[in-house]
Amino acid sequence: MRLVQVLIPEGKREGVLAALDDEGIDYAVFDEVGRGDFEAMAQFPVPPSGVEPVLERLTDAGVREDAYTIVLPTETVVSQRLSELVERFPGLRISREELYARAQDLAPANSTFFAFLILSTVIATTGLLLDSAATIIGAMVVAPLMGPAISASVGTILDDREMAARGVRLQVAGLVAAILTAAFMGWMLRETILVAPGLDIRTIPQVAERTSPNFLSLFLAVGSGLAGAISIMRGSGSTLVGVAIAVALVPPAATSGLGVAFGNPGVAVAGAVLVLVNLLAINLSALVLFYWAGFRPLDAEQFEGVKSSLFSRVAAIAVGIALLSLVLGAVTWTTFQTQSFEREAQNDFQRIFDDVTTEGVELVSVTVEYEPVDLLLGNEPRVDVLVAVPRDLDVPPDLAQRFDDRLTDRLGRDVVVRVGFVEAQISEGEPRGSPFEAAEAPRPVTGWSLRAASA
Repeated sequence: MRLVQVLIPEGKREGVLAALDDEGIDYAVFDEVGRGDFEAMAQFPVPPSGVEPVLERLTDAGVREDAYTIVLPTETVVSQRLSELVERFPGLRISREELYARAQDLAPANSTFFAFLILSTVIATTGLLLDSAATIIGAMVVAPLMGPAISASVGTILDDREMAARGVRLQVAGLVAAILTAAFMGWMLRETILVAPGLDIRTIPQVAERTSPNFLSLFLAVGSGLAGAISIMRGSGSTLVGVAIAVALVPPAATSGLGVAFGNPGVAVAGAVLVLVNLLAINLSALVLFYWAGFRPLDAEQFEGVKSSLFSRVAAIAVGIALLSLVLGAVTWTTFQTQSFEREAQNDFQRIFDDVTTEGVELVSVTVEYEPVDLLLGNEPRVDVLVAVPRDLDVPPDLAQRFDDRLTDRLGRDVVVRVGFVEAQISEGEPRGSPFEAAEAPRPVTGWSLRAASA
């Protein structure tokens, strides 16, 4: 429920009260004894979805934009008469006036915005290098990216070009600042003992997670944008939703910066692509939801111009997402192909050794080195096989080539197979005392045999 207070200009009292009577709204009127521009103040309760239509009626009755209209949220209203108002104004959407005010509050001053964004990036970069998901999530609490993302969409829908332009500027400048901050921090840390010499950041799971963007990334971005719009329209959970939006933007931006700092263009480009896709998807989903919810400019004559501008912006964003989705599609397809090959290779070797009847011969492990970039560059996958064999067993010298031929035939692509052997010991099942007791004529057993084969 909302409590609306309206200052009625001189000579408009009768028309304003008549409009409230027509709407069936209970109100209280107080004489105004201020500067003399207003003759009275009307105060009345109304559901959130009723604020906008009631204020439109009051505008038609003579309440000008330069008058004072205050909309206050109420904790509790006790009255049996409210049920009729709730039935008259169903729905949960707030008014465009409240939406505009909330969007303004969400976009902080530039100094505050960049201070929190840089601090968030520093924390997120630290979390990436430490491979700490908790630290990265903690950084998102600080990031102020929800405000610009929402205010840009609200400004577009309500035809406030300055608000829309500022929202876009803050998003773009903020993410560029995040990438540069992460790059500078990564470059500084490379010169210290805090980072291992020769560190390959691609081996850090939290970094690797953001260097293989696929279509699933769009679900996070679209969901975050929709959640942000809903939270603003209904006034619930905006802080947690802000964390979700920041999760979609700051970690990949920090990843891109680390790619620049460590001289890895692949990481830098992958992180930047993920940032751009998420940024566009968040703005697109918020724009569509605000329009679908029925928000329009206060001046009805501006609606057609806003509608044309909105559709043009939505089309431009959709084209940008489609172009960047080519990268997401390539990553999705290559990831599926490489993971399918790895799974098939492991299953094939397991079937081979399930049929082996020689006692003591076991498959220890199968490791496949095949990344999406290898598929794109045409590099052959490498399969490392570790086999446990008894010491007295003679291993065929062409075993690796046999495995190579079998995989090539079954999987339809050339591979490189390396086979390593470890000597196996099998217990007889009967206890023979402590394993540390001396035994007669002991034979040394090594963990790895010197025997190996490759093809």
